[in-house]
Amino acid sequence: MRGGPSPGPGGGGARTEARGAPRVGVAFRGTQPPASTPAPWSVAFAVTDEGPWQLNRFPGREVVGCARRVPALVIPSPGSPAHARATDLRDGPSWLDAPYPVLVLDADGTLADLNPAARHVLAGHGEEKGARRDGVPAWLADAHRGLTDGAGGPAAAPPAAGEIAGRFFEAHPGPAADGSATWWLVDATGRHEAERSLRGARRQAEIRARVSSTLLSSLNVPRCAEVATQTASEHLADAALLVLPPVGRRYAVTHALRGGRAVHTSRRIDPRDVPGLAEALQGYPPVPARWIDPAALPEWVVPAGFDGAVGSVIVAPLPGHGVPAGALVLLRSGTEDAFTADEEEFARLFAARAGAALSAARLYSEQSAITTTLMRELLPPTLENVHGVDYAGRYRAASDHERIGGDFYDVHAGADSSRETFVVLGDVAGKGLEAAVLTGKIRNTLHALLPLASDHEQVLTLLNGALLSSHHTRFATLVLACVRRADDGRVRLRLTSAGHMPPLIVRADGRVEEAATHGTLVGALPSISVRTAEEWLAPGETCLLYTDGITEARGGPLGDELFGEHRLRQALRECAGMPGEAVVERVQMLAAQWLGTGAHDDMATVAVSAPRTARR
Repeated sequence: MRGGPSPGPGGGGARTEARGAPRVGVAFRGTQPPASTPAPWSVAFAVTDEGPWQLNRFPGREVVGCARRVPALVIPSPGSPAHARATDLRDGPSWLDAPYPVLVLDADGTLADLNPAARHVLAGHGEEKGARRDGVPAWLADAHRGLTDGAGGPAAAPPAAGEIAGRFFEAHPGPAADGSATWWLVDATGRHEAERSLRGARRQAEIRARVSSTLLSSLNVPRCAEVATQTASEHLADAALLVLPPVGRRYAVTHALRGGRAVHTSRRIDPRDVPGLAEALQGYPPVPARWIDPAALPEWVVPAGFDGAVGSVIVAPLPGHGVPAGALVLLRSGTEDAFTADEEEFARLFAARAGAALSAARLYSEQSAITTTLMRELLPPTLENVHGVDYAGRYRAASDHERIGGDFYDVHAGADSSRETFVVLGDVAGKGLEAAVLTGKIRNTLHALLPLASDHEQVLTLLNGALLSSHHTRFATLVLACVRRADDGRVRLRLTSAGHMPPLIVRADGRVEEAATHGTLVGALPSISVRTAEEWLAPGETCLLYTDGITEARGGPLGDELFGEHRLRQALRECAGMPGEAVVERVQMLAAQWLGTGAHDDMATVAVSAPRTARR
């Protein structure tokens, strides 16, 4: 198609060319509204090898341009005589070869004419539900009625859209002054399907993101199962069941109906009764939904309150970390469409997210149970009155988020009040979990040596040999005490220090004395030497055993000064006459205040007190 300037009154125009031989051409002519002097105009379209082109002729100029979308076809211009159903158009080849289906509707919506392309599109539409007898789709008739009822012109008439015979079309109107309109139908099925697929993909991505965020925010297995079933029943199916691996012969089953709450049950079931469930629990690929007969499902699979019969079933495995985390069963009512291949794929992706979360929660639960069991033996015991003697202890780990460390204490009661109670307080080199492991070994060894507890040197010698023969390279310092209450109410102590600070004794008059005991640490030298001291506590007096975390607490006004033994002695002088619980609490509080927020070592204190009143 070639266009050039049309010399008109007072001007010319630039020459514009469109290359490519035209294959289809459509041309219309009319006049402008008689606002002034009627002037002829024309518009033509052509489809070439290079795409659609448009030629507009106006008085004094002629414009040729590439049309991104062939605009709506205007038959009569406003104010010109109505073209009776586009007679000139129908008589020419352009009507027969137009690249788009074209329908002409009268002002009352009656189908006046349509070209062969439109006739082909509407061929099967007349049999569809909701179609008019003349074949015009209801959505197009509604759009035409809105067009003719409105006061706007073509610019105010947006394109309508709807389905015709399984295809999706956009209808672009070309209204005329007499109320009729020409509708160009553009097949937008591909774009419509792409947009629908995009919306579905976005929705699925949103669901997966929400599920992942919700599931991974909890490390509780029942909570994860609850969230997974509720989300699946809300977005994937009418009901969902989550079956966890068996514990013994029972299976934990969580089910939820759409809009309902998740319910947890424990059942003795045979997973082979549900096609694909036994395989899913073993981690095998899922069975296609079309292979599962809904009528063959056992009663326990269908939750109470499920509406109608089951019409479609999906069984998907929940993959975990090395072992399956369970299986997900989705149920859809027979009144709805069966699961599609895309829905099955999305269900598998959903199950993968749920399986990862459940596996992480189960792993955490198992590790937490193991840690709790092991830590129970490492935590300091709760102390109380034993055979008429009061015992109190406090422990603070080096890190606030830890509960165990290198300091420890134990109180082993004698068989009766005539036998000595064995008390030990120790400090293993280092801090944290590694020190706690050696702490546990020392405590177990001392427990095994209780029959020899009256001989402190022998106990320490055997413990020293046990530590030297282990793979540990750490050493420890300890204080051993054998305690027994005398008939006169006083308390007799035999104290032995093995490389540890000697205990401090708080007398009733406020004096603070140091026990005359000393010795070598254990776990470092082939042999040890110790000295045992004997002390007596009158009613109201206390013997304090403590670790170096108290005296070496660094803080103060400038944060660089040790708490020191002199401050500890001053604090103990102020505690004269106090019960053991108050003494250890006071010492720990003062050390913590001195530290502030600074780093510190493990801190342990044990108080042995002679009560003011007799208690046995």
